[in-house]
Amino acid sequence: MSASTVAEAENKASPATASDVVIETRNLGKIYRDFWGRKKVAALKALDIEVLKGEIFGLLGPNGSGKSTTIKLIQGLLFPTSGRAFVFGKDARDVTKNERIGYLPEESYLYKFLNAEETLDFYGRLFDMPAELRRERSEQLIKMVGLQHARRRQLKEYSKGMTRRIGLAQALINEPDLLILDEPTTGMDPIGSREMKDLIVRLRDEGKTILMCSHQLADVQDVCDRVAILHQGELRELGRVDSLLKVRDVTEVHTTQLSDATKAKIADLIRAEGGKVISMDNPTTTMEELFLDIVQDDRPGQRPSSKPAT
Repeated sequence: MSASTVAEAENKASPATASDVVIETRNLGKIYRDFWGRKKVAALKALDIEVLKGEIFGLLGPNGSGKSTTIKLIQGLLFPTSGRAFVFGKDARDVTKNERIGYLPEESYLYKFLNAEETLDFYGRLFDMPAELRRERSEQLIKMVGLQHARRRQLKEYSKGMTRRIGLAQALINEPDLLILDEPTTGMDPIGSREMKDLIVRLRDEGKTILMCSHQLADVQDVCDRVAILHQGELRELGRVDSLLKVRDVTEVHTTQLSDATKAKIADLIRAEGGKVISMDNPTTTMEELFLDIVQDDRPGQRPSSKPAT
């Protein structure tokens, strides 16, 4: 049984109710045409996905696979050529749904002459939030994304990583139920990337639904519950991350304090039972974990855990 088949079986075992579905696309397609109305490219073809309440859903694919088009269709920024998209049970073109959505684009288009406090106050005004609530919410978000030290610096002085942080804070100003994150860790160093991923998982645990696009596959593996892989506008794979990544014809055993003689006996037993010893060696860590372990003692204050988010 393939990984995708197993994932489909798992999904069918516990069907989602209508109230659990935050985003739904039905046969969603988009064709871009030239000036004369002739078909130029089929950016998206018959996409059927569901994003469930309280999960982190990864949308993956190479450049030109249809990820950006899907996000724009879900937000109602583009109209579909075929099929429909629904958000919170409403047609994606219904602008009233946007009050419950926060969006972090791949490139944050923020006013560079404003500082962090002024930026969040500005976006709070767009949602008609009263002044006292804007101040309270801005204070919470600046602390959440770790920008207390730069709260009064103009954004033009921010690094790319700091810009991503204030961009996330801006996306959270209206306390959205759905977060759409496009390349959330781009431009960040390993520590900032780890903190961003931990924050995304924390937001999920607080009940938010997150749709995340990223070219950083390690980020997706760390935080996403389910993924959809697009290629050339078509859905190629859909399922839970743990099921899709599991190599089902290989058995992995972790143990400690084995002598070479004991290892040899285990290898002989495996062969006697008809198995094949592929490797028997010490496990390796990841480059991210190694980097964080090296620098943790030199960084003031509390450092996030280097263990992968689950």
